[in-house]
Amino acid sequence: MMLQASYNYQERGMHTLLLAPDIDNRDGESIISSRIGLSAPAISFHTADNLYSLILSIGRKQTVDCIFIDEAQFLEKKQVKQLSDVTDELDIPVLCYGLRTDFQGNLFTGSEQLLAWADELTEIKTICHCGRKANMVLRIDADGNVIKQGAQIKIGGNDNYISVCRKCFKSGMIKRRNDELMLEGFDE
Repeated sequence: MMLQASYNYQERGMHTLLLAPDIDNRDGESIISSRIGLSAPAISFHTADNLYSLILSIGRKQTVDCIFIDEAQFLEKKQVKQLSDVTDELDIPVLCYGLRTDFQGNLFTGSEQLLAWADELTEIKTICHCGRKANMVLRIDADGNVIKQGAQIKIGGNDNYISVCRKCFKSGMIKRRNDELMLEGFDE
């Protein structure tokens, strides 16, 4: 979705800037990849980086018509404020893409701050295996067992996480059987 939106700007002769946290380097340093196989170069940033200063510096060298942030849940509180300053002071739209909650149903810092500071929120619809709207994620191990404890951040894709609706998050445990996902009782 993000790469498509960036392409739409570029198709009209506009220049986009793609930023991604350096913590997520599964697809290589400074690369953003989608689940459907699209990829694009990005500028990596660290949680200590001042994104306003970074964008201002880049803007002095090249035109920036829109900024896209991948994995925005990893932003720090101060970085969300810096991005709001980019929008308000530099008049550059900033579009952030990421998860709202972690595998335990808790907000990420970046997500919490974006919920508070964003001008507009748009959810990208994902479907749970039961057919409902998926708005939660479960962390799973190699055998498909739900992992209920651990560090909030563990980088991974479909091999580590599965999108589920709230009901399945609360009441279901995912198990793999013959490459099918099955629900079992979920004890908290």
